[in-house]
Amino acid sequence: MVVTGIGVLCPLGLDTSVTWEGLIAGRSGIDYITLFDPEPLDTTFAGEVKGFEPTDYISRKDARRMDRFAQLAVAASQQAMEQAGLKINSSNQDSIGVVVGSGIGGLTTLFEQIKVLLDKGPDRVNPLLVPMMITDMAAAQVSITLGLKGPNLCITSACSSGSDAIGAAYELIKRGDTQAMI
Repeated sequence: MVVTGIGVLCPLGLDTSVTWEGLIAGRSGIDYITLFDPEPLDTTFAGEVKGFEPTDYISRKDARRMDRFAQLAVAASQQAMEQAGLKINSSNQDSIGVVVGSGIGGLTTLFEQIKVLLDKGPDRVNPLLVPMMITDMAAAQVSITLGLKGPNLCITSACSSGSDAIGAAYELIKRGDTQAMI
C-alpha cells in the first residue's frame, strides 16, 4: 500500500509545497491570534490556518453549512485527490472511502451558538448546530462533497487522531473492505 496524495492546510501554509518549505526552513507557524478576540485569555498566540478561503474549494452555500474544521477537511481531501490524480466516477465511488482524524469538532459553531442562545434565546439557535459541530461531520462532508460512497468514519483520539485515522484506512484496505481511502 502507498500514499499517493497529500493535502495540507496548516499554520505553515495552505498546501504541501509551502508547508514543506516552511518545515525545511525551520519556520514557526505560531503567531498572534487573529480568528477571534483573545483579550480574555492569558495566551494571545496560537497556530492558526491563515488565509484559508473555503470558497476556493466549496460553494458559498455549502461553506455556510459547515464549521471551519469540516471545511479544512474537505479542502485537504481535494488537494490529496488532485495530487494523487484520483478521479471519482460511478464505477469507483462505492469502493473509495473516507476516514478523518479530528481531536474535536466544530467548536467555533458551538461557541457562536451558545452566545446566540444566551443573547437571543433558544428559538434563534441555528438548526444546523448539531450537524455542524459533531466531530464525524468532517468525514461526512468529505464524502458528500466528493461523492464517495465507501466506508466513512471519524477517529477521535486526541493528538493521535490523524495517525490513528491513517492506521484505520490502512486496515480497511488491507481487509478488502475498500480499494482506496481518503
